[in-house]
Order: sequence, then C-alpha cells, then structure tokens
Amino acid sequence: MDGKNIFSLKEEALTIFRRRKIGFVFQSFNLVPVLNVYENIVLPIELDGNKIDKSFVDSVISTLGLKNKIYALPSQLSGGQQQRVAIARALASKPVILLADEPTGNLDSSTSQDVLGLLKTTGERFAQTMVMITHNEEIAQMAHRIVRIEDGKIATPDKKGGCHA
Repeated sequence: MDGKNIFSLKEEALTIFRRRKIGFVFQSFNLVPVLNVYENIVLPIELDGNKIDKSFVDSVISTLGLKNKIYALPSQLSGGQQQRVAIARALASKPVILLADEPTGNLDSSTSQDVLGLLKTTGERFAQTMVMITHNEEIAQMAHRIVRIEDGKIATPDKKGGCHA
C-alpha cells in the first residue's frame, strides 16, 4: 500500500503507517467531548506532529457542510453532524485509503442517506479510495465494486466486478 509492503513492517512502524496513511470512520463517532469540531478534526494531525494543511482542511469542512459548526462541541451536534466530523477527521490527514465500518449504523435513514452522499462526494472530490463495510444491500449497491464475505471467505465474483454469496 502506497509503495510499502505492510506485511514486512514491525508493529511500531505499522502503527505509524496506519495513522498516517489510513483514515478510519467508525459506526460510533469517537469524538473527544471537550474539543470543538475543528479541534477534533485536526487532533490526529497534531498528535502526529505534522503541519495542518489549513486550506485542505477548510475545503473538507466546507464540503461536509460543517463551516458554521467549527466551534461547536460534539454534544451540541446531531448524530449526522457528528458523523460528518468523524469523516472530516479521517480525511484531514490526506490518507491513501479511507476505511468506513458501518458509518451509518447509528443514524436514521434520512441522515444515513445524507452521510452516504457526502462520503461519495468527498471520495470523488478528493480522489479518495474508500472501503466500506456494510450489511445494508442498498448501501452496497452504491459502490463501484462489491466484495461479499461469507463465513470469513470472499464469495464468487458478480457482474459488477465484485462478489456475491
């Protein structure tokens, strides 16, 4: 990944690689409650000792519709807004790949559709490779490629270039 054989990396190097090259979006938002939106977004970059690309971060914030919420605390946001912050945080460090594990699992159906649209928009706008884990067939159908895992094994290929059970 990104020109590195990740299987040959020692644990510490692998941890650093994951932190710098992979963006994670989880079902639970994992926001720091005492930090505002902007601080939550840039926290991983600051912890890594890297310089914040303010222009890029501002672009991500704008794309995700968070511009007027940057000083709000997580407790002042809806679930959908919190998930947008989590997506922005994952994208802010310009990862090689974004992994989203059931990113709409804690959201109502309307908010889920909004978040999925934003994931698609950000993926296209920032040329971001995304791997999303979902149990929702409708969400899976939005993907360019679907890989189904059944009983821990990749299922047979389907017409969409992915797999089916």
